[in-house]
Amino acid sequence: MRLVQFASLALTTVLLLAAPARAELKIDITQGNPQPMPIAITPLTGDPGLGTQIMEVVAADLERSGLFRPIASAAFIERIVNGDAVPRFADWRQINAQALVTGTVTAQGGDKIRVSFRLWDTLAEQQVAGKEYNTFGRNWRRVGHLIADEIYKRLTGEMGYFDSRIVYVAESGPVNKRVKRLAIMDQDGANHKYLTDGRSLVLTPRFSPNTQQILYMSYSGQQPRVFLRDLQTGREESLGRFDGMSFAPRFNHNGTKMLMSIASGGTTSIHEMDLRSRQMRRLTNQPGVIDTSPSYSPDGTQIVFNSDRGGSQQLYVMDANGGNIQRISYGQGNYATPVWSPRGDLIAFTRMSGGQFYIGVMRPDGSGERMLAQAWLAEGPSWAPNGRVIVFNRGAPGGLTRLYSVDITGYNIRELPTPTDASDPAWSPLLPM
Repeated sequence: MRLVQFASLALTTVLLLAAPARAELKIDITQGNPQPMPIAITPLTGDPGLGTQIMEVVAADLERSGLFRPIASAAFIERIVNGDAVPRFADWRQINAQALVTGTVTAQGGDKIRVSFRLWDTLAEQQVAGKEYNTFGRNWRRVGHLIADEIYKRLTGEMGYFDSRIVYVAESGPVNKRVKRLAIMDQDGANHKYLTDGRSLVLTPRFSPNTQQILYMSYSGQQPRVFLRDLQTGREESLGRFDGMSFAPRFNHNGTKMLMSIASGGTTSIHEMDLRSRQMRRLTNQPGVIDTSPSYSPDGTQIVFNSDRGGSQQLYVMDANGGNIQRISYGQGNYATPVWSPRGDLIAFTRMSGGQFYIGVMRPDGSGERMLAQAWLAEGPSWAPNGRVIVFNRGAPGGLTRLYSVDITGYNIRELPTPTDASDPAWSPLLPM
């Protein structure tokens, strides 16, 4: 699969605020379940067909976040005929639109287009954000995600996460003979592609920081091993044949190193590999103990992992050199699959207790533990690039497994569309420009 990228994509900020708004147009996302902000999103003028498609992507992104309520176009009083003109604010206040989005799309010759949008505060009666994008027409869907990210950032104060992708394991076939393939899609389910053919079982795909490579475990050959796949070229390579099974890989913050577990002789230990030199370093080495699912902190100075070294499966944090190991989980049941938030403030995990699975978060010192989702089978959390949303897989008796997302406050649980059953999701960073 070749990554679809922008060619000569230029970002130009237009019509920045000339004066501060009289009232702050902002969503308070510190509340557990904020009321979604009513927002009117009008089709881009200039090319009605393409303009409508782009803004449908924007509206769908914002609505799925749970923080916005796009107003149905049938309620619009003013019909925008010039996306660059100042709107009639009273018409938009009348339908309770606190924010309004307008804009234009213009053909530039060949397949090139110019897209601009403007975000208006209908109460303060002024523009609060605006940008222009120059790119190829085939990138129209990504332009919609970029616009949604800008609106989200301006109205919540946090980075957006819509211009990103998710890689996962697509599952099909009977329960006792599952076919598992690597698959990749935009975070909204669009542009879905299979990366492997299903002849070899694959597990735990993980994105590199630049989103161009994926680490994963494959049963190709005689022994399960960790593989590295380049998304642009489709080339893949084994990261070595070890004395034992290698699995649970994950990149560090800049993609120069990776962690993985190697099981051999009744012991599972955590190893670090320098991806430039391919030199290995063993970080844990306690006989008879299972140490696995390692995840770096965003700055690369610490590692969280799960281990049965205390008698049950719990979460531990250690320095990046393997020293200063500290247990951080003390709730009932067993803990697994920890992953550090890109903001560094939380660690997400799976907890198994009382016959149920939970997706939870805690601070890096183990305090503030809380559960976000519960199911017969819920596991494998992965963070959105802004550290605000988590994707995970949730199963039901009989083998049905699907992907879901949840806000870190525990509300707005939503299914992510996939063509087949799905597991082991990994959310990419924001795509490079």
